[in-house]
Amino acid sequence: MQGEIVNKVAESSLITFDLESYYDHAPRVQFDIKDNLYNGLVLREKEFRAFVSSHDWAQYDSKHVAIYCSVDAIVPTWAYMLLTSVIEPVAKSVVFGDLSHLENSLFQTALGQVDLEEFRDQKVIIKGCGRYPVPEFAYVEITRLLKPVVSSLMYGEACSAVPLYKRPKVKS
Repeated sequence: MQGEIVNKVAESSLITFDLESYYDHAPRVQFDIKDNLYNGLVLREKEFRAFVSSHDWAQYDSKHVAIYCSVDAIVPTWAYMLLTSVIEPVAKSVVFGDLSHLENSLFQTALGQVDLEEFRDQKVIIKGCGRYPVPEFAYVEITRLLKPVVSSLMYGEACSAVPLYKRPKVKS
C-alpha cells in the first residue's frame, strides 16, 4: 500500500531508560549546623549536646536529610556524626552535604540497584527532559554503568537522539 505511515520508532529495538522512574518523591530537607555555632564561628560541645537532647527530631520522619554547615566555621567531625545518630532512626536517609549532594546520593543508591544485564547488547536511549529534577550526576552515573554492557547508548528522544557511544565492531 503506497503512502502508508510507518512508525519506525515504535518498531525499533531501542530501549528507553527513564531516570525519572528512579526519582524518590519523599521530602528533602537540610539541617544547617550554623544555627548552633557560638558567635557564628565555633561549635561548643556542651551547648550542642543540650540542643541535640532537647530538639524534636520527629520532624525529620520519612524525609531525606542533608546535614551541612553553610558558613566557614570550626565544626568537629563528631558533630556531624552525632547529628546522624539522632536523625537516621527517623529519617528516610541522611547524607553529609547540601541538597545537591543529597540528590546525587539518592540517585547513586537507586541506580546501584539497576540490573544491568537486562541492557546487555541492547541499544539504549537515556530519556532527557521530564517533570522531576534529575541531576547531571545521574546522567553521568547511568552512562558509566551502561556503557560496558550496551551495544549503543544515546540521549534524548528516539526521534532526535544524540549518539553517545557505539561499541566497536569486532573484526573476525
